[in-house]
Amino acid sequence: MKYDYIVIGAGSAGAIIATRLTEYPSKSVLLLEAGPDYADLESLPDEVRYGNAIATSIMTSDHNWQFTGRATDEAEPMLVPRGKITGGSSAINAQIFLRGDPGDYDNWAEWGNDRWSFEKSLPFFRKLETDTNYSDDFHGTDGPIIAHRFQPDAWLDSSKAFYQACLDYGFQDTPDHNNPDSTGVGPLPLNNPNGIRWSTNLGYLSLSRHRLNLTMRPDCVVHRIEFDGNRATSVVVESGGEVFTVEAKEIILSAGAVGSPQILMLSGVGPADHLNEVGIPVVKNAPGVGQNLRDHPLAYISWKTKPAHELDPNDPRLQFALRYTAEGSEFKNDMIVYMNTFATERVNRGGNRMDPTGIRMILGLDLEVGSGELKLASSDPHAEPILDYNYFEEEFDLSRMRDGVRMCVTLGENESWNDIIESRIDPPDDALESDDALTDWLKREVTTGHHISCTAKMGPATDPMAVVSQTGKVHGLEGLRVADASIMPDCVRSNINVTVMMIGERIADMIIHGE
Repeated sequence: MKYDYIVIGAGSAGAIIATRLTEYPSKSVLLLEAGPDYADLESLPDEVRYGNAIATSIMTSDHNWQFTGRATDEAEPMLVPRGKITGGSSAINAQIFLRGDPGDYDNWAEWGNDRWSFEKSLPFFRKLETDTNYSDDFHGTDGPIIAHRFQPDAWLDSSKAFYQACLDYGFQDTPDHNNPDSTGVGPLPLNNPNGIRWSTNLGYLSLSRHRLNLTMRPDCVVHRIEFDGNRATSVVVESGGEVFTVEAKEIILSAGAVGSPQILMLSGVGPADHLNEVGIPVVKNAPGVGQNLRDHPLAYISWKTKPAHELDPNDPRLQFALRYTAEGSEFKNDMIVYMNTFATERVNRGGNRMDPTGIRMILGLDLEVGSGELKLASSDPHAEPILDYNYFEEEFDLSRMRDGVRMCVTLGENESWNDIIESRIDPPDDALESDDALTDWLKREVTTGHHISCTAKMGPATDPMAVVSQTGKVHGLEGLRVADASIMPDCVRSNINVTVMMIGERIADMIIHGE
């Protein structure tokens, strides 16, 4: 059978594209997923179903690809979680439902992607969400993904203390971080109603998996896409130890910011020199594939709490965030601080999700200047790709993080913490003695914000590093699109999952309208 569409990856974008395309009974869709499928809420494993007090860590779960990456030369190998399950990373993430700054999407438009301005993207943000707190021109009320914010009567003491400390510091109150003009401190929008991680599996595939024109195949590892000349014609897939080929009129690659560039290069689409190094015949020299890797580097500022302050693993661990503009920065809201009400040691350092070390502010650089790269380790589709995040090669990135760490330390000295904080754990005092000392600490301790993106960026054909057009079509090839976090030209100033879902809605709409 030859399908109209093959969608590779049933994640944050792919599940949406398959659902929207199959709204048209005449269109046949094959949806391929490397991980397992769980058809309903009741069958989901606990670490996938719940985003909070689960003993099994998603970092060591089989539903996570468990990649590793290089942060800096000084840092230990970094755990890079990516979803390996229907729903993709939306099924294992922190459920933070932030859209990004309007300027992010307007920048995309200025760089030759005029269909992606904030004004033109907003209808697709609204289409995907049901916001249970707000109903206006900026929020959706009948979409598949449910969002909420914790209300004052549910705020934990450490959330209240963080909120007050930020207000006392001079930051403004922002009750809705998804308002286009928002900045400051306020409750996070979250897609975890009643503690359930509301992934695209639950929100979208629950609408479409019964359709006769949708064929879902989990536990399928894609080896490569095959071409007839410059047209993509089929996908080579491995399942249950067997390798087979499936054909389609159009192939949509939604395997994520790691999987999509990896599959492109395995298929001969990528930097010619690198493909030659690993012995893959070149179909299309596309130097931008795997380049421009973007993320949000994080630093943990942690405190030991007083014995009287109860740390309950059943409590929500994230309720509040602060978004602000770094001093001297032209980029609005280029920094973020998440308040973690129940902090644990990192898994790769022996940490356990149910054993608290205290509380934590997580400082994130939401618009870094520097970038990294993704390369193949070999031509083996089972080999983990090389992820080099290349953090802190730019002094502006370092200086903003140093200032942010010092600010978080100051926030922790506010009197609102008097009944909560006993002492600071990180950074240690000696790391705060000079810029050099703090730089050394940051380079050792930095880790990923889990927002890898931009590794097959969209842009006009005149940009030699652009991999796809603004409709997701791979430049110079036919019958092949990419639609996921990899096509972002730059990372947005927020957690990226909502943006990836918007990309799924937007690209699906373009396909439906023949673009």
